[in-house]
Amino acid sequence: MATGHTDPQRRERILAATLDHIAAEGVAGVSHRKIATRAGVPLGSMTYHFTGIDDLLREAFTRFADHIVTVFAQHLSGVESPEQVRKALVDLVHTISDGPQRDLVLAQELYTLAARRPEYRALTQTWMAHSRHILEQHFDAATARQLDALIEGLTLHRALDPAPHDRALTTEAIRRITAA
Repeated sequence: MATGHTDPQRRERILAATLDHIAAEGVAGVSHRKIATRAGVPLGSMTYHFTGIDDLLREAFTRFADHIVTVFAQHLSGVESPEQVRKALVDLVHTISDGPQRDLVLAQELYTLAARRPEYRALTQTWMAHSRHILEQHFDAATARQLDALIEGLTLHRALDPAPHDRALTTEAIRRITAA
C-alpha cells in the first residue's frame, strides 16, 4: 500500500468507506479500525486525515448531503415553465426515492444523528437551506419549504416501505402544493 504522500485518493476512499459502512451497519458501528479495513488503508491513516470520529462523520455526511443537493440542482436546472418544474420535481422525488437503498439509509442515519446532536443538526440545516435555495429559483419561500418537506417525507416513506411510489400520487401532491 502506498504512503499518504503518494496516495492522493486515500482520504476520498476513507470517506466513501465511511458512508458504505454507515449504510451497512449504522453510525453506531463506526470505528477507526472498521473504516480503515473497509477502505483498505493503514489504521494510522485515520488519525492522519481526520481529528476523530466526529470529524470523519461530519465530512462523510457533508459529502452525502452535497451529493443530494447536486441531484436537486441537476433536476431543476434548465427548467422554466411551471409544468416543466413540476415534472422535474416528480422526477427528482422518484430519482431519490427509487434510487439506491444506500442513500435512503444514509439520509435516515443522518436525520437520527441530527435529532440528537446539534453539530449534525447544523449540517442538515445547511443541506435544507441549499435545497430550498434551489427550489426558490422557481417558487416563493413558503412553497419551497413545503416542497422540500414533501420530498423528504416521500423519501422517508420509501426508505421504510418496499413498494415503489405511485408517480400519479407524487404528481398530484406537487400540483396541489404548487397551484397558484
